[in-house]
Amino acid sequence: MVAATTLSDTRPVRQRLIDAGERLFAEHGWQSVGIRTIAADAQVSLAALNYHFGEKESLLAEIFASRARPIAAARIALLGQIEAGGNATLERVIEAFLRPSLTAGSEFGGRVFVRLRARLAAEPEALCRRILADAFDDSSKRYIAALQALLPDLAAATLFWRFHFLLGTMVYTMADAGRIQSMTSGQCDPGDAEAALRHLVPFLAAGFRADPS
Repeated sequence: MVAATTLSDTRPVRQRLIDAGERLFAEHGWQSVGIRTIAADAQVSLAALNYHFGEKESLLAEIFASRARPIAAARIALLGQIEAGGNATLERVIEAFLRPSLTAGSEFGGRVFVRLRARLAAEPEALCRRILADAFDDSSKRYIAALQALLPDLAAATLFWRFHFLLGTMVYTMADAGRIQSMTSGQCDPGDAEAALRHLVPFLAAGFRADPS
């Protein structure tokens, strides 16, 4: 792994460690990156990493505190706007949930955090599941309640399964593994968030409305 920073890097040490950890975890996975690699990439001493975070688990939690929670807050704000306007539809609610993650700009870490979020969803460790839960459970519960209000005849268990499928579809799209580009010679690109939303929203809405029998 080649360090992405330079000796003239003027960012604070803590920020350099966050940026290096975020990028390395996104590129190589949580289990494949050690603290020495992170420190070397950030061009700081191992003692500096230990001083600021102690261990890579704390570093990962800090990355999510700074990146994921604003995404969750944006979701809640969008849902609040829809509900305040009194014009909630299944499509609008689904889009409001997806948009902050798929269009994450610099304030949310951009494409690097999008890749990290997708990769972390596949990690088996309890720590990763807990970090995701801490970041997203509250906003997800708000959306599940909104979906239940729009689909009052759908059994709770069925709704949860369909929300699970929504998350799976979202995360695979965020992961941008290149499969659809290969199949379509580049005509379809999950990195084009607006195009992805145009296709995802009606697809998922149809799934939520499908006859459960």
